[in-house]
Amino acid sequence: MNNQALSKKNTTIAIVIVGAMFFIFGFVSWVNAILIPYFKIACELSHFESYFVAFAFYIAYLLFSVPAAWLLKKVGYKQGIMYGFFCMALGALLFVPAALGRTYGIFLTGLLIIGAGLTILQSAANPYITIVGPIESAAKRISIMGVCNKFAGIISPLIFAAVVLKVTDSELFTTLDSGMLEPAVKNALLDELIRRVIPPYAVLATLLFLFGLYIRFSVLPEINPEEQNRTVDDNSVSTRTSVFQFPYLVLGAIALVLHVSTQIVSIDTIINYAASMNMNLLEAKTFPSYVLTATILGYILGIIFIPKYVSQTNALRFCTSLGLILSFGVVLINRNVTILGHEGNLSIWFLCALGFPNSLVYAGIWPLSIRGLGRFTKIGSSFLVMGLCGNALMPILYGYLADKWNVRDAYWVLIPCYIYLIFFAFYGHKIEHWRKK
Repeated sequence: MNNQALSKKNTTIAIVIVGAMFFIFGFVSWVNAILIPYFKIACELSHFESYFVAFAFYIAYLLFSVPAAWLLKKVGYKQGIMYGFFCMALGALLFVPAALGRTYGIFLTGLLIIGAGLTILQSAANPYITIVGPIESAAKRISIMGVCNKFAGIISPLIFAAVVLKVTDSELFTTLDSGMLEPAVKNALLDELIRRVIPPYAVLATLLFLFGLYIRFSVLPEINPEEQNRTVDDNSVSTRTSVFQFPYLVLGAIALVLHVSTQIVSIDTIINYAASMNMNLLEAKTFPSYVLTATILGYILGIIFIPKYVSQTNALRFCTSLGLILSFGVVLINRNVTILGHEGNLSIWFLCALGFPNSLVYAGIWPLSIRGLGRFTKIGSSFLVMGLCGNALMPILYGYLADKWNVRDAYWVLIPCYIYLIFFAFYGHKIEHWRKK
């Protein structure tokens, strides 16, 4: 199927269906922001141990990206997407025995399997939305997908909290933290707390399975990435034998590692950071939504201005530079304020504001990295998807530094990430060859 055929009815159908997929990606992924502090309490974990929630979920991108590319090549995009949803359903179902035994290891296994399914879906959806239309407006289409993703991210922690948490839980958390309970009584309370995840994850597993069946029999059009993403200079691609011979792709993959690292740190750590300001979980649960609201605002501006008024490259340059400025605000600004009814340090609002520049960084990196790969498009896309493993690595590093230093100073990890992103935005994406011809 060519771009012309996809430019009318099929394009609209594809964008709507893939938009629904990105909503599901966001719903499943961003609930981790509240799972981390929830498991920290229910499974009695340290900061370092609790961030293995993110590690188990996102390390799947590193482990399963290449197998996902092989699967998509073997069975096609539609059937591959179906298998991805089935895999996620299996992972969600594992939460039932994990909760019954309050076994953190089984929870992590379930999260790894969910991440494996998500890897298959990301390997299909990202190149799909990138090349389903003109490459020059790819950032605009990715921004539309981002709105779907982040809107789901806003509501998923709130829905989880509404289903799982009770208004009396503030007293429960205080009691558990008091150290005054008998071991048998404390274990009974923790068992009751953790088993609250069984109903929502059983429902989630069912919905994921059904949506996988829907995708398989939907009218979602197949695409031919190798043909539709051919480079202008076909001779240049024909002389290359590996994706590693595309410097801008390799540098883009590194940029994705660091970008998603900054994004996951700003969202998945903010509840614990709010807790350091004496906010309980019931109050702190709203902060990931603030970050994602700022992200959606950035996406909306991207949809309006890219590429009509601002090129996706210039948008990337602006966002990476603003991200560095806001990161310095997180670690350097120290002033107590009351905003939206929350009493805390001003630095947490700089952390919330990071959602705005982070919105268009991903949308800028992906098309600049995948352009003109031709027959290397599928493996190149999988290579970029592997970069999402930064979501696994950075929370662990942050958690280690938070235990060693404190939860605020640990945010210094953001600074070198944004410095590299600025390098890629201004120079790295232009590098066509490792050596000058």
